[in-house]
Amino acid sequence: MKILAGAIGSDIHTAGILNFLNLARNEGYETIYIGSVIGIDKLLDSIEEASPDIVAVSYRLGKESCEQLLRELKVSLENRGIEKRLIFGGTVETAEVAEKSGLFEKVFDGSEMPEEVVMFLRGKTDEKGEVDYPQTLLERIASKKPYPLIRHHIGLETVDATEEAVRKLAESGLLDIISLAPDQNCQQWFFQQENMISSEDGAGGAPFRKREDFERMYAASRTGNYPLMRCYSGTRDLLKFSLLFKETLNNAWAAIPITWYSQLDGRSDRELLEAIRDNQAAIAWNGGKGIPVEINEAHQWALRYCHAAVEVATAYLAAMAAKRLGVQVYVAQYMFNTPPGISPKMDLAKALAKKELIESLEDESFAVVTMVRPGLMSLPADPDMARGQLVSSVYTAMNID
Repeated sequence: MKILAGAIGSDIHTAGILNFLNLARNEGYETIYIGSVIGIDKLLDSIEEASPDIVAVSYRLGKESCEQLLRELKVSLENRGIEKRLIFGGTVETAEVAEKSGLFEKVFDGSEMPEEVVMFLRGKTDEKGEVDYPQTLLERIASKKPYPLIRHHIGLETVDATEEAVRKLAESGLLDIISLAPDQNCQQWFFQQENMISSEDGAGGAPFRKREDFERMYAASRTGNYPLMRCYSGTRDLLKFSLLFKETLNNAWAAIPITWYSQLDGRSDRELLEAIRDNQAAIAWNGGKGIPVEINEAHQWALRYCHAAVEVATAYLAAMAAKRLGVQVYVAQYMFNTPPGISPKMDLAKALAKKELIESLEDESFAVVTMVRPGLMSLPADPDMARGQLVSSVYTAMNID
């Protein structure tokens, strides 16, 4: 596939179109850049000479001048009998003019994320030029590669507020995955609501109480870039929760521990051996349904200041358990900055040790996905300092690919 591109009229700006062509080359396109300040006749001469599959036109100067140029372009194309796939790049103002002209298959106004441009180049769009966003984890990763998927955890004090937040996050197009955070009453007593303590409603997450609450969250997410949806596993009745989340959220992956949500941490009153059996049954159920599974065992120990050797060993044992329980896609979570004060060098050493052990289990029936996150206890209370810590943490984590 060949793309010819240039900035028309008196526009001397080149950065945007050169960035676009660089993305296109990375996707295997042959690219031809004809420069800036290109008159309409010269543009059409270049099209006839190079015979590209796609013509990319850029203009960033003003609405009125853009309208005149595009009228001239439309008439000239008709007069010469040239029919090509046309795309446009400009500012919000000139993109609005380009949309109204009806000339272009796709219009970019500069607000798009790079991966949206890449999705277009890969043909991941429908007849309206809108991206067809994959709805399974591995497909989403493949479609966005080399960019990472971005996840956010959200659960506000009311269902209504959480629903509005989910809709806003989806519309922003900034996230690929929205994780729902139910309150502790929901996680522990959703299926035995007579045991709930009403004064704790909304503590630590959203007070989901009905199947319809989860259906509302999913419906709210069906906009923008249609992010994947998921929810934590609950701290008891994990099998029932697994079925509920599959049916209501198309759960992107399940997060289940081996030993936790038991008398170890008090998040449920299950005896340890009972919890281990229940948790493994839920892992096996999700694996049997082809749902990816994350076993968040290691970071639960790390948050309680265990020795690094314990953390690394439990990370490997969790992955081995997942494989033996029939999980096909394993989400390996690496929590950085834990315990607080750990140096970036030692943080990476620990993560790489886990990664080497976990990925030694990979074969044709067991694929491993890498997920990184900042440590919960490492983020300062001051929002600006926390943002700095977030950037530092992600920068460190990028070193494990």
